[in-house]
Amino acid sequence: MEKLIGDLDVLSPQDTEATEAIHLLKDENRGNKRKLYIESYGCQMNYADSEIVASILQKEGFDTTSDIAAADVVFLNTCSIREKAEQTVRYRLTHINGLKKHKPELLVGVLGCMAERLKAKFLEEEKIVDLVAGPDAYRDLPSLISQVDEGQKAVNTFLSREETYADISPVRLNSNGVTAFISIMRGCDNMCSFCVVPFTRGRERSRDPHSIVAEAQDLFAKGFREVTLLGQNVDSYKWSPEENSKAWIEKNGINNVVNFANLLELVAKVHPDLRVRFSTSHPKDITDEVLYTMAKYENICKNIHLPMQSGSSRILDLMNRGYTREWYLEKAMSIRRILGDDCGISSDMITGFCTETEEDQQDTLSLMNIVKYDFAYMFYYSERPGTLATKKYTDDIPLDVKKKRLEEVVIRQREHSLIRNLLDVGKVHKVLIEGFSKRSDNDLQGRTSANKVVVFPKGTHKKGEYVHVLVEECTGGTLIGKVVNS
Repeated sequence: MEKLIGDLDVLSPQDTEATEAIHLLKDENRGNKRKLYIESYGCQMNYADSEIVASILQKEGFDTTSDIAAADVVFLNTCSIREKAEQTVRYRLTHINGLKKHKPELLVGVLGCMAERLKAKFLEEEKIVDLVAGPDAYRDLPSLISQVDEGQKAVNTFLSREETYADISPVRLNSNGVTAFISIMRGCDNMCSFCVVPFTRGRERSRDPHSIVAEAQDLFAKGFREVTLLGQNVDSYKWSPEENSKAWIEKNGINNVVNFANLLELVAKVHPDLRVRFSTSHPKDITDEVLYTMAKYENICKNIHLPMQSGSSRILDLMNRGYTREWYLEKAMSIRRILGDDCGISSDMITGFCTETEEDQQDTLSLMNIVKYDFAYMFYYSERPGTLATKKYTDDIPLDVKKKRLEEVVIRQREHSLIRNLLDVGKVHKVLIEGFSKRSDNDLQGRTSANKVVVFPKGTHKKGEYVHVLVEECTGGTLIGKVVNS
């Protein structure tokens, strides 16, 4: 991945669509004949899905390996959200097929969103993989692998309205032993015009809350001290004993429902020392009930990822986001009012969407000035095949204009990240230690409730502990301080 701008959690204009692979780092050797290697690309949901895949195949007698050369089965768990993500996977497949020339029995598979979108190209036209499985087909992997073993190509990209993998205990991959993901729902019903997710991950369905709480309890018992509840839109979480689809529940007027605020409270009650985060929220769906629940429990982290995408109501309408600039600002102000100015707010922003004008760009910059995000993920628009935008609009903004506008947004966010971090200087924050600093084994690092990285001398402290840190200085992306008694 190319260099990020300083220490900021923002992407540079030259790296707006970069995708970094998370490798399967956990080596297990139980004496099984076959070894599994996974690389995950894209969002946190993909990383969580790779843990499900590892669990399913572990029960089928596979060991896991961090060495691709030692693997018998190689899976790439893929992302289709941006063009560069697909290009990265294709380059990687070229390399892996080079390995296969020396090891013909190597089984190569593509999982996830690219699998759903490009199955025909991979299997029939380009013939570069043996197996293709979509996000809802992971239970079928043992059967698919058997088909390949018998000399066939194997594919299952069926999208389910029911599958949540609620009964599968994920194998924690690439884990620091302190933080973990819990998938609470799958799919998305929000047909944002720029997004391919509803077509690659299917309709929304929520996981049984009892299984979510049980997973959180198990993680805490194993020493984990923070969980992140994952969903494409966590605010749409709704579950009833009769149905796990929000759309179906609302259509039929079912009242016996666990909503996202209820679920947050249930997980927070697992233990006061278990921190709870969540991602991602949709501005049109997040409720004050969720915010008041966050305020009620100290261990629910005060940080919300609230993707803006654009500050222009006209562009938001073209994006089919379901809210206006004014609606978004009201939600942001509700967060500040209920949770206080210290609550971290992060965002996603897209520059250069179809027909975007300089006035629209100024609307985005002015909204940024009002909210002042702690950090943001910023991209210029890249047209994705199969989306509503591709069918309805012309991608008419020149690339140089997209990049110029993105650079303006990045510079503005750099200023705001520093402003927000300077507000923490002189304050004491409760920090969960996640491990050593990236730059020195003499320092430890962890995160505040607002999801800001804090670096401090290690002293006698260890990973997994809570400490109180006085912030003495900062950069745009990192707080620096020392442990104090509190």
